[in-house]
Amino acid sequence: MEKLDYSRVEKVIVKWLQEKVAAAGARGAVFGLSGGIDSAVVAVLCQKAFGDNALGVIMPCYSNKEDVEDGVLLAEAFGLNYLNRDLGPVLDQYLEILAEGGQREPGDLALANMKPRLRMIALYYYAAKYNYLVVGTDNWSELKVGYFTKYGDGGVDINPLGRLVKAEVYELARHLGIPEKIITKTPSAGLWQGQSDEEEMGISYPVLDHYILTGEASPEDKERIEGLARKNAHKLQPVPVLAREELE
Repeated sequence: MEKLDYSRVEKVIVKWLQEKVAAAGARGAVFGLSGGIDSAVVAVLCQKAFGDNALGVIMPCYSNKEDVEDGVLLAEAFGLNYLNRDLGPVLDQYLEILAEGGQREPGDLALANMKPRLRMIALYYYAAKYNYLVVGTDNWSELKVGYFTKYGDGGVDINPLGRLVKAEVYELARHLGIPEKIITKTPSAGLWQGQSDEEEMGISYPVLDHYILTGEASPEDKERIEGLARKNAHKLQPVPVLAREELE
């Protein structure tokens, strides 16, 4: 794999962010601060692009306490504007109406996916309030296999990490000076306690990254990756619309 020049990557992404926001007639950027590596990198890049018009929103929703602490750690280390808004009570209200008395079971995706969707609503509230764009944090590895929640963390205006694999996000994080505590955390979408990206995907990031960049993987790993990509392809495609010709 060809190693990127991360000083150049930083400059290119910052310029791209500025151009996209300007083209939309917006003033800045808002993004979720999850305490993870991807959101940390996006936060620092947005601050470089927009200064005080970059806003991070920490949105715990029965989350790991450490994730909130790491979001605050990142924001304070870089002097980033941020808000902390607990969405747990909002989730409780939804479940009181929708869940028909059902229990909260670990691994229940119907429940777990509500969390990123509530966060998406919050981010678009602040985007509308301040005339910002919502900036996504999904990287190329996640996009390849559709490892994100449709209309949740996938509900964004622009996605600056969309052509960096996970290993490259780590390298960019080190270049930007992201705290080591965040860099060394086990990657997790925080959908439930103890959840990890690699366990849920059934594939490791190094294997996935290598396949994306080179096309090389064992037959078993290739089938796993392409199977996930096929299953989740709908997340990356426009909503199907019935053709007018079929009605005439």
